[in-house]
Amino acid sequence: MKIAGRQIAAFLRDAPPPELLAVLLYGPDEGLVRERARLLAGKVVEDIGDPFRVATLTGPDLKADPALLADEAAAISLTGGKRLVRLRTAGDDCAKALEAVLDGPAAEALIVVEAGDLPPRSRLRKLAETHGRAAALPCYADDDDAVSRLVEHAVRSAGATIEPDALAFAADHLGNDRMTTRMEAEKLALYAGDGGTITLEDAVACIGDSAVLSLDDIAFAAGAGDLSALSTALDRAAAETAAPVSILRAAGRHFQRLDAAQALIAAGADERSAMTRLRPPVFFRRREAFRSQLRRWPQARILAALARLNRAEIDCKTTGLPDRAIAERTLFELARMSQRGRGPRRAQAAPAMARKSAADRLAPPTSAPSTS
Repeated sequence: MKIAGRQIAAFLRDAPPPELLAVLLYGPDEGLVRERARLLAGKVVEDIGDPFRVATLTGPDLKADPALLADEAAAISLTGGKRLVRLRTAGDDCAKALEAVLDGPAAEALIVVEAGDLPPRSRLRKLAETHGRAAALPCYADDDDAVSRLVEHAVRSAGATIEPDALAFAADHLGNDRMTTRMEAEKLALYAGDGGTITLEDAVACIGDSAVLSLDDIAFAAGAGDLSALSTALDRAAAETAAPVSILRAAGRHFQRLDAAQALIAAGADERSAMTRLRPPVFFRRREAFRSQLRRWPQARILAALARLNRAEIDCKTTGLPDRAIAERTLFELARMSQRGRGPRRAQAAPAMARKSAADRLAPPTSAPSTS
């Protein structure tokens, strides 16, 4: 059974249906995978540390002994009640063991499977999406609205309030990982204290140098045409398991802000005033870089860049091609566009990168679609 995005909240609100034997949680947001796995686990047992009702396995455990999953699923709790089997760091090599359990006799257990970002062709994901006794629940990075709600809820729960500019800044710089977002939101609430108010300056002081500013590094490097900085920032984002779609959206927000500033300038504002009037205002450490890119990117080229980023996001979701390669190729094309002052080349003719690692990442798939 495939759980659609609009169904996730309702699915997590109640205990899983009794006929359901396994739930697969997968996606690039590792923090959200862990959070939802704990939420599901709490629907089965009161204490996920209970050794009589909870068993924890890993992908490597099953690789060494595939029968472990079936044994744990069939085991009976000595203290009564339904058992929970947690299968963590799962991959496609776990699909055969899980299928054997799903096709076997009924068991008084729920298997909660935690995996990374699985492509549509993944054996494990296909099994969970199509089997009648399993469910697949995607965990993608929160959008700005979800981040705003999470931050505002954390702050209000602590008896504090947050100004709109501060909330907008938090939403723009959090969201790549649910656990990080929650920790940063709690830090903001602690900073404000009971009855306090979080201002934009407070938000910048608390989270300005943390969270997913690496995504800002990517956007600014692409806008500046700095291939070396872009490659470094992409490597960092990959190490932090940032979702390619989140990277593209961060770049899109950057170009949207450039477009908004250009519109203000066209209406008579100077560069400094335009940057100040953006909400949230340009981060003080980025002001010179942002001003430089305002001079580099006229509105017509910004709109072309936004169209290219939108096309790349659609390709990531629909073509089945490697989404990281699509995102990174697009960003390097925009960096070349910044350097040369003309539109990006077609994906099949992407220029060779100076660093071999970047070139390896961006090698176009043999069936890559046209990006014109």
